Amino acid sequence: MKTVTKTLFLCLMFALARAAPLQDSATDALPDRCEGIEFDAISPDEKGNTFFFKGDHLWKGFSGPAQLSREYFKDLSGHVDAAFRMHSTDNPDDHDHIYLFLDDKVFSYFNQTLEEGYPKQIQEDFPGVPTHLDAAVECPKGECKADSVLFFKEQNVHIYDINTKAVKTKTWSHLPGCTSVFRWLEHYYCFHGHNFTRFNPVSGEVTGNYPKDARNYFMRCADFGHGSAYKVLKCSDVKLDAVTTDDAGRTYAFAGPIYMRLDTHRDGLHAFPITKAWKEVTNGVDAVFSYSDKIYIIKGDQLYIYKADAHFTLIEGYPKTVKEELGFEGHVDAAFVCPNEHTAHIIQGQTMRDVDLTSTPRVVTQDLPLPLSDIDAALCGSDGIKLFKGSQYYYYESPRTLGVSRIAPRPQKVTSAMIGCED
Repeated sequence: MKTVTKTLFLCLMFALARAAPLQDSATDALPDRCEGIEFDAISPDEKGNTFFFKGDHLWKGFSGPAQLSREYFKDLSGHVDAAFRMHSTDNPDDHDHIYLFLDDKVFSYFNQTLEEGYPKQIQEDFPGVPTHLDAAVECPKGECKADSVLFFKEQNVHIYDINTKAVKTKTWSHLPGCTSVFRWLEHYYCFHGHNFTRFNPVSGEVTGNYPKDARNYFMRCADFGHGSAYKVLKCSDVKLDAVTTDDAGRTYAFAGPIYMRLDTHRDGLHAFPITKAWKEVTNGVDAVFSYSDKIYIIKGDQLYIYKADAHFTLIEGYPKTVKEELGFEGHVDAAFVCPNEHTAHIIQGQTMRDVDLTSTPRVVTQDLPLPLSDIDAALCGSDGIKLFKGSQYYYYESPRTLGVSRIAPRPQKVTSAMIGCED
């Protein structure tokens, strides 16, 4: 995963972006989202920055004060009714553009630059979509039936197929009146007042206990969920416990009691308690690897196997001992499985043990000496293997290269340019 070394630990450090206050007389009466305001629109841009709009102001990211919208989006005046980031891999000229809707007009921006020919009438770009919208959100194929945009107006949802330009209208009267809608980490949130309700983008179904206060999840406010003071980690202090990529391409990094999704960096990088996804794993992890739509988590002498679906489900009968499941004993430092292979490579001290995952019972097929010790985590991807040791990592082209090496390669240091830490 080439993105791993670029984004690693950014969220493990809980480094929430801080926006600099405007030096302008308009700052005298800036709106404060921690007071519980209602957003007009929410959308990320092509870089993963999330913008929260209210009147002629916006907030960039999950922390920081309000700023004038026109400071970021030139030629924009007034409030924003709705906004979304285009997801259309079949139309690269439009992909990742952010669309802002004002009354009967639509503005298209890329890199905070208004595209030539804009603003336009909404009907020119999105025929069949009404004016004076309440909210909008992108819905990629796989989450919706096709690459789509959901446009909200009162209780009606207009589902716009990006490729065919067809519009289907549904009435979701059970949803609150959405003044903004946000797709975040593959989930969909209807914002109303200072609360939000999560819903299914195909059926509109709401499951779970909603509404919830947005200040506990989507902003950093004193006395609310993100109100604590988080500090940016120094690069010299970086340390992982485990990292893995599952068969769906989702990459997870673990450190202490938290984890983060590395592949969702375009939605912003956010850390969560490990128990949020793997509720039975309560005291951190020692090693993790993925194989055959499952995630294997090792803690002490226990091994947990989870079905890696939309939600992780512990397979019945687990945890079991590492000895019972993998055929060896002792503390595990790191583990990895390479794409399209059936061998788990288990690192214990200066030994790498290979376990055939197709055999029953599973047994160690070979032990190989390593030129390194005290490895914290390991990851194998299409670009090779990375062994992480504190604030450094060692690169190998393949398990074979690692297995025959007798001299460790030159370590590569994690830098601020790679992961956003402080040098």
